[in-house]
Amino acid sequence: MAGEKLLCQGPAADLVSLQTFGTTIVINPEKDKDMVQDLLDFKDRVDHVIDVCFQRNERFINLMKESFETFINKRPNKPAELIAKHVDSKLRAGNKEATDEELERMLDKVMILFRFIHGKDVFEAFYKKDLAKRLLVGKSASVDAEKSMLSKLKHECGAAFTSKLEGMFKDMELSKDIMVHFKQASVHGLADTLAWLLLFQGKKEFQVSLFQTLVLLMFNEGDGFSFEDIKMATGIEDSELRRTLQSLACGKARVLLKSPKGKEVEDGDKFLFNAEFKHKLFRIKINQIQMKETVEEQVSTTERVFQDRQYQIDAAIVRIMKMRKTLGHNLLVSELYNQLKFPVKAPAVLFQPGDLKKRIESLIDRDYMERDKDSPNQYHYVA
Repeated sequence: MAGEKLLCQGPAADLVSLQTFGTTIVINPEKDKDMVQDLLDFKDRVDHVIDVCFQRNERFINLMKESFETFINKRPNKPAELIAKHVDSKLRAGNKEATDEELERMLDKVMILFRFIHGKDVFEAFYKKDLAKRLLVGKSASVDAEKSMLSKLKHECGAAFTSKLEGMFKDMELSKDIMVHFKQASVHGLADTLAWLLLFQGKKEFQVSLFQTLVLLMFNEGDGFSFEDIKMATGIEDSELRRTLQSLACGKARVLLKSPKGKEVEDGDKFLFNAEFKHKLFRIKINQIQMKETVEEQVSTTERVFQDRQYQIDAAIVRIMKMRKTLGHNLLVSELYNQLKFPVKAPAVLFQPGDLKKRIESLIDRDYMERDKDSPNQYHYVA
């Protein structure tokens, strides 16, 4: 048993052993797929040893916490991203076999790992993006679990950390209210449902998204269109259009026929109205295909975190200089380390100590502060 072997050599050796074993889980990119689950399993084993062998001795509990915090941050940013992805995989509708109690236990365990990571803004960026996808396409396994996770994050990091995430839920509730009023005001509206008279099948009502509606309405004007025709007519962004056409031509309810056949939508594909469409239900909901995250999306999310950190650094520098008026470079950097809520010391990936100097230079260029004429490493606040 890994945990038991590691915690039996004396405090100093135990600390090194835990960090060494934990580092092997975190540091290897080839094991990223299983990193979070491996960390959770390792944490369970160590907890069991502390409970059974050491009666939850406080010294060993603190040793465990110190070890986990050290090795989990040896690879900055990636663990934070993967923890967010792990939560997404558990809260997606495909995980409906999990009960609310199981989801709650999983979230409690994940929050323990979350407390160890330094780059919590990286977690927030990826979690926010994945939450938006789950809510927009109706792919959340449990609204109660979603709200429970937000509550845990709010308790851990404060209201400012979760304000944007909570705003998503408020927007969704507002959207539902607006839709109820819209349906009451316009029974025959097209924004949410589309009614077609299908040959030999009678009337069918489709519950579709706005993009799906735009595509389907084209087939009132003709029986077939190419991918490029639909793209030109609707103006829908390329990847979103492919996802929309997949839902209409490759899903369970195939209102359109795709030529050539296949699950992926290519530039040269053509789409025909499916006159043979059959479905036992009168009202049919056509679900959107949930888009897989691309490398470009990952890079874009990371770049947003980098940009947000620049703003935070600028604000922290101005706050410090406004209070201190005059400060040397080393003292300013030291105070920044204490104020910033993300790692800037090596081996930070998104920000390095040299980047702090660039932010200082930027503020000097924008006349927020100035160098001392006789001592270049001394800065003065410009009121």
